[in-house]
Formats: sequence, C-alpha cells, structure tokens
Amino acid sequence: MIMLAYLAPLALFAAAALALAGPGMRPRRALLMTHAATVLAMAVAVVMAIGALAHGPASSALIGANGIGLQLRVDAVSVIMTMLVAFVGWIVVRYSRAYMDGDARQGAFMAGLCVTLGFVLLLVTAGNIGQLVLGWIGTSLSLHRLLLFYGNRPMARLAARKKFVFARVGDVCLITAAVLLVQGFGTGDIAVITEAVRMGTVPAGSGWAAFCLALTALLKSAQFPTQGWLTEVMDAPTPVSALLHAGVINAGGFLVIRFADLFLTAAPAMHLLAIVGGLTAALASLVMLLQPAVKLGLAWSTVAQMGFMLLQCGLGAFGAALLHIVAHSLYKAHAFLGSGAVVDQARAKLGHELRPTRVQDVIPALAMAAVSVVAVGWLFGVTFDTKPALVVLGAVLVMGLTHLMVLSLGQVARWPLALRAGAATLGLSALYFTLQLAVEALTRGAIPPTGTVTVGTAMIMALMFGIFAATALVQVLAPSRLALGQWRSFATHLRNGLYVTQKINSALAPRLTA
Repeated sequence: MIMLAYLAPLALFAAAALALAGPGMRPRRALLMTHAATVLAMAVAVVMAIGALAHGPASSALIGANGIGLQLRVDAVSVIMTMLVAFVGWIVVRYSRAYMDGDARQGAFMAGLCVTLGFVLLLVTAGNIGQLVLGWIGTSLSLHRLLLFYGNRPMARLAARKKFVFARVGDVCLITAAVLLVQGFGTGDIAVITEAVRMGTVPAGSGWAAFCLALTALLKSAQFPTQGWLTEVMDAPTPVSALLHAGVINAGGFLVIRFADLFLTAAPAMHLLAIVGGLTAALASLVMLLQPAVKLGLAWSTVAQMGFMLLQCGLGAFGAALLHIVAHSLYKAHAFLGSGAVVDQARAKLGHELRPTRVQDVIPALAMAAVSVVAVGWLFGVTFDTKPALVVLGAVLVMGLTHLMVLSLGQVARWPLALRAGAATLGLSALYFTLQLAVEALTRGAIPPTGTVTVGTAMIMALMFGIFAATALVQVLAPSRLALGQWRSFATHLRNGLYVTQKINSALAPRLTA
C-alpha cells in the first residue's frame, strides 16, 4: 500500500509528458491533465496521512541493490511535506493556467511545473539516500529550466547560471555525505540510519557527513553570502517565483529535519547552521525593507525566513523549523501570487507622514515582547530549564510586534492602545507555544523533541537574541531617521546587500556570460 504514494510523482511526470506533446498556446488537454495530476497528488497525500495515523510510520520495500535505491518513507514529516507540496502545487498550476494564457509555450511551461513538483514529491517522501539524491538533483535541474523559460533575458541567464554553480557545489556536498553515511552505516535506509544513531551507533565519518549536509542546506537555502541568485531570479514568470519561494527553497530545511538525530551528534554542524542562519536572517530582514520592487523585497524576505528556519534547526528546535516551513510556504505563495495588490496598498499610503519614533518607546516595547513570551511559556510549561531554544525563538518572533507596540506608545491616548498591543503580543505568544507543542506531539518519534542545550548552543542563543533585539530596534527607528535625512549612507549599503552579490558576479562574470 505504501507504494501507492508513487502515484503522485508518476501522475505529474505523465501529465508533463502529455503537455510537452502539445506545448503550444492554450493546450486544452494538457491543461486538464496537469490540473488532474495535482488533484491526484493531494488525494495521495490524504491517503498517506490516513495510513500514517492508522498504522504508524513505515517504509516501503527497496527498489535497488546494496541498500541503495528507490524507497518510500511514510511518517509525520513526509506526510506534512507531501500535503504541503501537493497543495501549493495545485494552487500554482491553477494560477498558471490564467497567468500563462496566450503564451506561445504555455504547454511547455505547465510541463516544467509538473516535472519540478514530481521531483519535489520524490524528495520529501524519500526513505532512502538514493531516492533523496535523485529527487534533490532532479528538482534543481527541472527548476533551472523554469528559471530560463525566458532565456533571452540577460538577468534571467545570469541568475540561473549562478544558481546552477551553487547548486552543483551543493550536489557534491550531498553526494559526499551520502557516501559517508552508506559507508558508515552499511545502508542507505534513512530510517535504519536514524534508529542506529538513537541507539548510540555513531560511525567515525558521521560528523563530516552532518557537516556536508549542513553546507548543502545552506547553499540550497540561499544563505549569506550565496543569496544573490535568489534575489536576481525576478525575470522568471511569477508562478515560478511562487513555486521556488514557497516550495523548492524549503528543501534545505527539510534535509536537516530528516537527519535531525544525526545533527544532534554533530555540534559543529549545528553551530554552523545557527550562526550562518541567524546572521543571514538579521541582515536580510533589514535589506528587504529597503528594496524598491515588491518581488525583490519578497525575495529578501525569503532569504531571512530561510535563515531563521536554519537557526531553529541549529538550536535543536526541529519541530519549530517544520512548522516554520509550512507557515512560510503558505504565506509566500500567497504573497507572490498576490504581489500586484501590494502595489495598490503602497500607493494608498503615499503622502502619509511618518511620526518620529523615540528610543524611549522602543526599549519598553522590546522588554514587553520578551517578558510576554517568558510568562506565557511558563504557563505552557516551556521554560529556560525545559526548552530554552523555544523561549528564545519565541521572543525573537514576537519582536515582530515591536513596531505595533511602539506606535501605540507614541500616540496621545497611548495606554488603551498599548494594552491592546500587549494583548496581541500575549495572544501571539500563546498561539506560538500551542502550535509548537502540537507539532512536537504530532511528530513524536519522527523528530527529536526540543530539549536542553549545550553550553556552546546557549552562548549562540544569547548572541542571536542580542542581534535580533538590535535588528528590531533598527527596523523601528529606520523610517523616521531616513525621513529626517539620517542613516542615508547606512541604508545605501544595506539596500545593495553590502555589495556581496556584485563582487560574486564580478568574480564569476567570465563563466556566467560565456
């Protein structure tokens, strides 16, 4: 019965073949079949969920040899990811029918979408390293063709080729990790590897394997300083951007979550994820506020969100990272597909004067956000002693409401507004811990729970809390400071991403323009 899960990617590949057979304008049969394939994928995801609830996690028989090949894994992680990918894929395919209507290569475009979705489903349902590598590389190559759908555009070629270079480096890291794991554990079965690690079997090369997996995840998630390709792929059709930012970009986080138990035995790999992810999230969250184009701002937002997700993984909060993937995917798909409405909202705000923000209003707001998280976490049984990572991550997330609280404190009748803002902060804190504990319960056995941390991880947590507090302070003060003519030089450097992308483009220019 588990093998029925292969129906989803097979249906998508079949629909893609049919669409390629009639790749012209308004291919009625291809449009019908691609839509039907995504509906079937959602139905398969529901069946997988029912099976997992009824019978628990399970793996299919291996199609391969020497412990490597095609193999499915049905557990909480694969079910959640399959349902997410199938749903987002269905939305993007439906949107593309109208968006690409009238394009001379509409059928070929729909085929590319289905092929990419098919490989993503192979990736998230992989129970064997062989299938995982196949899905990983297949997803990258099929997405590359979509990014070059308008290949006559110079920026599209530049971004796609730069991504191709980083992706191939990531592939080498992933294959290296796969070889080390198979040699160390004698099998490619991910469930067997996970169980062996839980029983205390940690071969000599497993630490290097985790380090290579961390590098693979960082490259896939467009972390600093390799984020340039993600912010430059704006010449691809909007459905491709939605699929990339709401789906494919999450593969790095999924990879870390799938090997969570292995990462818990490799502190250097965890620290690498936390430091690079946290710094990227802080930097990108500032850069995105200064972008003049809607899609460019959304791209930097994705870089920041992926950084925060990898920070969660690096702190051992794998359940929180999985929840972050789901929330970010749904939000970002909506944001890209509805990006035109953002322009109208921005126009409506033109002419509104910015009230100067006072530092004395920001500090109490930050303190209220942090205290609310600690207090609500204590009510939920989440404390610095039991789950310190969740407390710190929750405080960072709730800092997003700092701007709302600062605005309320800056009004004439400020205390009623401040009380409402405080109530919103408490409500968000309660929702955060409710969802976190629910995900931990749902994924029990598939993902290790968030628990105590080492001294090194605690130091990183303190550092990241300080960095994000400073970032929130800058975000709140920046609008009024810029309006007064201050911080202009600082804003210019940030708007250009500290010029890292330009330097990489210059270094790779001979190869990328060949």
